[in-house]
Amino acid sequence: MSPEDFKKIAADIPVLPGVYKFIDEEDVVLYVGKARRLKNRIASYFTSTSRHPAKTRIMLRKAVRVEYILVDTEADALLLENSLIKKYQPRYNHMLKDGKSYSYICIKHERFPRVFITRNVIRDGSVYFGPYTSKTRIKTILELLRQLFPLRTCTYNLSEKNIEAGKFKLCLEYHIKNCKGPCTGLEEEEEYNRRIEQIKNILRGHFAQVKKHFREQMMAFAERLEFEKAQEIKEKLRAFENYQARSTVVSPTIKDVDVFAICSDETYAYVNYLKVVHGAIIHTWSQELVKNLDQDEADLLAFAILEIRDRFNSIAPEILTEQKIPLPQKDFKLVNPKIGDKRKLLELSQKNARFFMLQQQKSRASQQRRKTSSERILRTLQKDLHLKELPLHIECFDNSNIQGAQPVAACVVFKNARPSKKDYRHFNIKTVEGPNDFASMEEVVFRRYRGLIERSEPLPQLILIDGGKGQLSAAVKALKKLDILERVQVAGIAKRLEEIYLPGDSIPLYLDKKSESLKLIQQLRNEAHRFAISFHRDQRSRQFTRMSLTEIPGIGEKTAQKLLKHFGSLKRLRSASPEELLAVAGKALAKKLENWFEEE
Repeated sequence: MSPEDFKKIAADIPVLPGVYKFIDEEDVVLYVGKARRLKNRIASYFTSTSRHPAKTRIMLRKAVRVEYILVDTEADALLLENSLIKKYQPRYNHMLKDGKSYSYICIKHERFPRVFITRNVIRDGSVYFGPYTSKTRIKTILELLRQLFPLRTCTYNLSEKNIEAGKFKLCLEYHIKNCKGPCTGLEEEEEYNRRIEQIKNILRGHFAQVKKHFREQMMAFAERLEFEKAQEIKEKLRAFENYQARSTVVSPTIKDVDVFAICSDETYAYVNYLKVVHGAIIHTWSQELVKNLDQDEADLLAFAILEIRDRFNSIAPEILTEQKIPLPQKDFKLVNPKIGDKRKLLELSQKNARFFMLQQQKSRASQQRRKTSSERILRTLQKDLHLKELPLHIECFDNSNIQGAQPVAACVVFKNARPSKKDYRHFNIKTVEGPNDFASMEEVVFRRYRGLIERSEPLPQLILIDGGKGQLSAAVKALKKLDILERVQVAGIAKRLEEIYLPGDSIPLYLDKKSESLKLIQQLRNEAHRFAISFHRDQRSRQFTRMSLTEIPGIGEKTAQKLLKHFGSLKRLRSASPEELLAVAGKALAKKLENWFEEE
């Protein structure tokens, strides 16, 4: 849209609060903004255009029209802007930036609700608490909740009809007192839901109500002379008080408040959030915002406050900030503290925001250095091996066996010269009998790339084979079968003198021992060897354990596998309680296991 186009519609734009949208020729919303005076704000885009940031100039070139919506107040404009940004996800708007998906604690919307950790928020009526950035913290919280409140972990549909029909049986969790057996009608729904309410209180930071609940239970048991149960409640109360003591106490005069601070650089803004409940900081959160167009910190912070409060389901009646922000102050009060405990709390949030900014800047600088270094190494490797493409994606194969016993293979994956461990794969050799490295390599390479082709996944630019000419020829044979030899580049590395073999060339290539490309190849080879050996060792251990268990009269291969799958290892099976063995193995088999362990 040019200034001339704007002049044609300028007369119709009112000087009132509202929200405007820049839209391209395909009806895609490029940018959503708000303004106290729409006409003045939109006019600013078409005056002194040379002073605009490059992104703004590009956006204006793509836009073919501007639309606007009138509202009563600037605060209403902020709310509408926020909802439109969520709806359209415009390319040129600032967005909260998530580097990864964080974990939440979910209380599932169902009869006898489960409480578990998840990364997926599903709007099905379930209640979510979080997000939590620390895996250790969220696991500690969940362990505390399960220690304090026995809950079910099964995924059964515990409808009244299913329970009355007797569809379910008591499991191990009941026998070890982690669950009270609602699946068989041993626990009333009302009693279960009372515990769920106390869990919600803990996660919201309402500790006083939880302590009152435990004390009332303890006194009730004591009055009925049930001292053992009263002691159990006392131990739970002590565990809860130890957890509560970890919270940072701010001030007894401060109740429930949300604290927000912001700082920014040229590209990003950094927001810190402190959640304070009954004078204690129960949660902290730092977030990046991408600054796509020229926005001041007040606008960015207003956007972040609405987003973060919505994410954390916050209903705090007071918000502390450094700046005056045009927020819709209907259900909360905005405060800019100058002195006192609230000011100290705001300064703490500002300190966290500045530290987070420095941390992110340092991380990006480090990533840029690694990227530059990786690109240099890969270009060297491309030159040394005479490769057609830059090998951004490399895979390396290795076999492992002991005189042909339990043959296995491993494939490790490097992307941008760094390990991509989530893409590592290991294989049991299925079609080869005896010690035949060449045939094993052919089978594994064939299976790996047949799978990638079937799933329409990208092939690597370079395939490395740990071995000499024989292993390389076997891999080439597999690639020819799949008709992809022309689409990939393959090489073998022999261990003795670190010779590099290429297909169709009987003379090996020798790289400088100090070269970065050889070091990368060696790193790939060593990682593939380590991964293959580890998998082979695990397979031997499992087979040895199964063989040990099958020596017990009455235990066959399938039963041994079932026991190992449940307990994980022979050591855990030995240390299992009689109740655990009974729940998994049954009365007769549990007795045989106990007798065998005693004889050993």
